[in-house]
Amino acid sequence: MKYPEKESSVLEFKQELPTKQQIIKTIIGFCNQFGGRLIVGVADDGTITGLPEEAVDETIEALHKSLYESCTPTILPLIYTQRIQDKVILFIEVSNGMNKPYFLTSQGLNEGCFVRAGLQTVKATPSMIQELQWQARGKELDKMPIYAATQQDLELASFKTFLRNRDIETLDEHEMCLQYDLLVEEHRRIFPSFAGLLLFGKNPQRHLSEAFIICTHFKGVQGREAIATVDCTGTLFEQYQKALHFLTSRLYRSFTIPGAGPRKEQLEIPEKALREVLLNALVHRDYHIRGPTRIAIFDDRVEVFSPGNFPGPLKHHQLEMGLTFVRNAVIGRIFREAKLTEKLGTGLRTLFGSYRERQLAPPQVLEGNGFVKCILPRPNHRPSHKISGTEELQRLLQIADEITVSDVMKELGVAKATATRFLKQLVDEGIVIRKGKGPSTRYSKGS
Repeated sequence: MKYPEKESSVLEFKQELPTKQQIIKTIIGFCNQFGGRLIVGVADDGTITGLPEEAVDETIEALHKSLYESCTPTILPLIYTQRIQDKVILFIEVSNGMNKPYFLTSQGLNEGCFVRAGLQTVKATPSMIQELQWQARGKELDKMPIYAATQQDLELASFKTFLRNRDIETLDEHEMCLQYDLLVEEHRRIFPSFAGLLLFGKNPQRHLSEAFIICTHFKGVQGREAIATVDCTGTLFEQYQKALHFLTSRLYRSFTIPGAGPRKEQLEIPEKALREVLLNALVHRDYHIRGPTRIAIFDDRVEVFSPGNFPGPLKHHQLEMGLTFVRNAVIGRIFREAKLTEKLGTGLRTLFGSYRERQLAPPQVLEGNGFVKCILPRPNHRPSHKISGTEELQRLLQIADEITVSDVMKELGVAKATATRFLKQLVDEGIVIRKGKGPSTRYSKGS
């Protein structure tokens, strides 16, 4: 018999009772994030194996004692048993801790603090520990002040444009910056917040050097040789536009030209899927982690690597349910009011839905130790090895019924003379048929 749920960041199975240290680390990881349950007597695949009944009472008493003595601050879990058919399983359950960070007393805060990363319990990094401390004080990262910056580091003209686009007229941009938490008052001084610099800073990377996106196009599927790379710096709005341009300019476009009608293009990956993944990476990443967001194009996929784990206890089967947890509330609000994102919780639904509409292999969203990675399959990728212009042209003709010299110039990125030469070569070989004369000339596949 199978247990009705699957393992996640808030649920872990153990077939046998693990060592005392393993249990304590897992419970600390749950408390430091979203709470959770450790169920003993269930195999990794969900099969209920049960525990020896004669040892259960003694085990419960020992667990209460160990957890009470080993953790700082004190953790008081709910430990109980449940009988399913003829099997007894043990539950160790804790809620989201209110006194974070929790750690092993014997190892101290820096060495003994643990968090959940997907299905694993891992040692917390210094940045994770600091974020836990902020959470315990009710503080949000993007509202935290940047003490090394001043109000002059904000580009108020950009903020005024944002307000005008929302039909907000004000004579006091300073007060509106405070209202939006772009500026923070502390000890009678005013500082830009993380969100203020990231959204409207004159040079955000001056103070937040790793808050940018690295986009790379790799040859093949292994990532050993880069074809092109670009650093997308500036504000989050600028990073979004630069990264989106890199992606859309390097992915394959198919097109059709029905009769003499307008040309219709379609990106190989749904463009709204690219937008949603990119926006999610910008809005929900952990900007306290010193590392850039990374986007990689391979022959068979696009990967978007975002620093920071899920900001809430999302299970993989819940990704399309519209559940959402906000890490950066200020950034999220500005992006919504700028009409870049829609309602909360729609991003991943749009991602998976757009792939289903095109009947493509589904994307993957993976959570690792301190990162979330989204993998977008490429259905009709071009090989990254160099091929001739006429080979490229023949590939276009597999998709389009008819093409023009202008179509070839745009798709292959070549001059008019080169496009004309490629087409003439294929006409001479009988592969392509020429129709019409002058500006109305079109080319189609030969019989």
